[in-house]
Amino acid sequence: MNNRILIIAHAPLASALRDCAMHVYSECAADVIALDVLPDAQPEDTLAQALDVAGAALDSGLLVLTDIFGATPANVAQKLVAGSNAKLIAGVNLPMLFRSVCYRHESLDALVARALAGGTQGVMQVAITAPQNQNRRIHDQNHNDHQQ
Repeated sequence: MNNRILIIAHAPLASALRDCAMHVYSECAADVIALDVLPDAQPEDTLAQALDVAGAALDSGLLVLTDIFGATPANVAQKLVAGSNAKLIAGVNLPMLFRSVCYRHESLDALVARALAGGTQGVMQVAITAPQNQNRRIHDQNHNDHQQ
């Protein structure tokens, strides 16, 4: 059995993250749910929507991913998972989501560890080497320098 993944984030981030995951892992469409929180949405209404889309997965295996701890989506997510077997992670990013999708068949605790590892390992400074960043000069037969 697969755990389900619910992304609750500021609109349109939840849907955008889900769309990216579906681009790579289209076979998991039933296991990944997105709930975009609109700027004028009332937290009570958002919680009702979250309860509706989470359904039975709250007690059978649900990982909830949210964007910013302390913001409305995360606050709603905290209320959603309270008293259930679901797990919540704030700070969702695409590497975290991909890792979650890949390992959704593992236990919920193992899935949380995989998601956290994916999220942190996916954030890095990328070194830029000089040849990639500098214009190359090409010399033509007339010895006129042209930049590419």
